[in-house]
Order: sequence, then structure tokens, then C-alpha cells
Amino acid sequence: MKKNIILLDLLCYAVIPFLIWNQGRDALGDYWAIILSTVPAIIYTVIRFFVERQFNIAGIFIVTSLLISTTVNLMSENALSMLWNQVYLGFAFAGLYVLSILFRKPLALYFMVDIAFLQGYPRKGSKALFNEEGLFIWFQLLTALFVIRGIAQNSLKAWLVDTHGADGYGQVIIYMNVSGWIFSALIAAGYYFIGSRITRHIAEKNEEEISPPNSETV
Repeated sequence: MKKNIILLDLLCYAVIPFLIWNQGRDALGDYWAIILSTVPAIIYTVIRFFVERQFNIAGIFIVTSLLISTTVNLMSENALSMLWNQVYLGFAFAGLYVLSILFRKPLALYFMVDIAFLQGYPRKGSKALFNEEGLFIWFQLLTALFVIRGIAQNSLKAWLVDTHGADGYGQVIIYMNVSGWIFSALIAAGYYFIGSRITRHIAEKNEEEISPPNSETV
């Protein structure tokens, strides 16, 4: 199942968009070729959203991001301005993660609450647990990794657009997907690490609760 998802991700986020761009730009022009190349990813993401029933903060964040991105693309005057608007929007999303850190509401924590809920744990209890001392800092750091991803990817995209213009969109697709997979692996490792810390934290709390109070020997 996981292999099928990886293949579908590769097809819908990289292969099909690249083919649409590469084969359609002569007939459609750069602007509409870029617009159409984003359609497979949007449709695929929305389908997965409903199939996996991610009616939660993470799912809402994904769909809202798609709607905003699509609106920005359609409002752009031409292909080049569309690419630059995507860069600016990417930095704006990175800024949103920064704000969540500053206000001590790290989005990575709320995404973890969603993950726990899918595993059968109540949202309220999970949120309270994750905000405890010893765990909260890790969600702040993981959210910082989301910030780094946004800055790194959009800086790379800005460099590609500045260097190659709209003609470099094919390279943008390839580099964005490769860098995206690298950061996805790092973020997944981060969640795995935090999961192990949560398990240890719960075990330590349970030990404290069942341990008898210290008493002096008479």
C-alpha cells in the first residue's frame, strides 16, 4: 500500500505535471501549461483528503493552502509573475509557521494531535500531554524545521526562476519534488523521534505515580 502511495505521489506531483508542462507549453503557452500542470496534484490531494478522511487541522491546512495557491495562480498576469507569486506565497506560509512558534502554538503539535486522534486518542488529552514540559520544546523545534523547509525550498525556487525565468519551470518541478522528499523524510524522522519521547515521557509519569513515597527507615 505504501509503495502504491509513493508511486502515485511521484506520478501526480512530478511526472504528470512535468509532461503537461513539457508537451503542452508550445500549444498552450507557458501560463496555461503551468496552470494545467498543477491540476493533477490538486485533484490527487483532494481525493486523498476525502479518502483518508483527514477532517482535521492538518487536512484543513492542506486544502486551504491549495485553494489559496490556486487562486494566486489564476490571478497572476503571466507565467513568470505566477512563479514569483508562488515564491512569495511560499515565504508567507513559512512566516505562518514562525508565528505559530512565537505565539507558542506550534503547528507541528496540532498535526501530531491529528495523528494521535487517527490512532484512537482523544484530541483534548493529546493536546494537554504534548504541551507538558519536556515535550513542548520538541514541537517548537519540529515546527522550526517546517520553517527551514519553506525558506530553503522557496529560496531555491526563487533562484531557479531568477536564473531561467518561466523556461526553467521544468527544473522547478524536479528540484521542488526532490527537495520536498528530502524534507518530508526529515520531518517524518522528527515525528518518529517525538513519538519515542512521548512514549518515554508517559512511562516516566506512570513510574512516578505508582512509586511509593520515600520513607526513612527507623
